[in-house]
Amino acid sequence: MRIKYNAPLTLTFALTASALILIDQITGSHFIPTYFMVPGKGMFNTYDWVDWMTLFTHCLGHSSWEHLLGNMTLMLLIGPILEEKYGSLTLFFMIFITAVVTGLLNAFLFSTALLGASGIVFMMILLISFTNTKNGEIPLSFILILILYLSVEIINAMRYDDISQFAHIIGGIFGSLFGFLRPRKH
Repeated sequence: MRIKYNAPLTLTFALTASALILIDQITGSHFIPTYFMVPGKGMFNTYDWVDWMTLFTHCLGHSSWEHLLGNMTLMLLIGPILEEKYGSLTLFFMIFITAVVTGLLNAFLFSTALLGASGIVFMMILLISFTNTKNGEIPLSFILILILYLSVEIINAMRYDDISQFAHIIGGIFGSLFGFLRPRKH
């Protein structure tokens, strides 16, 4: 028996995010806020390449180990299934599009900064409900997840916390869109 690197995109994502927070905390350099967090409205500098880069890299940065573990637990559970169904390249494009759109909307609509993979995880949660369906079918599991998910996010949006319910909702929208569009495996 040997250990297999079965989901290269998912595993590389999780290992990279873990390495970033480990290096940031060991060195005390605090590079995560600079290179892995989208600045909020009024702070995003359209002339700074780093701010443009963070539109994608923010999904790799996390504020704490709890934040990282919450996201990576779900990603490591769902990601390999999605990677097998859609392929690593297609799933990468789904992650990329979701991260960039979420980052752009946050940079121009909200005054708070954004970091973490929550939007990506919620994209995966909604997308996974489409794994065993045929064209023309809407899975009941998708409808139930959507209702539960939206209910929780609307309730959570009513209270102040450091969690971006907006990123969760955008991720869920993209997961739904990708599920209905059914991208092919590359």
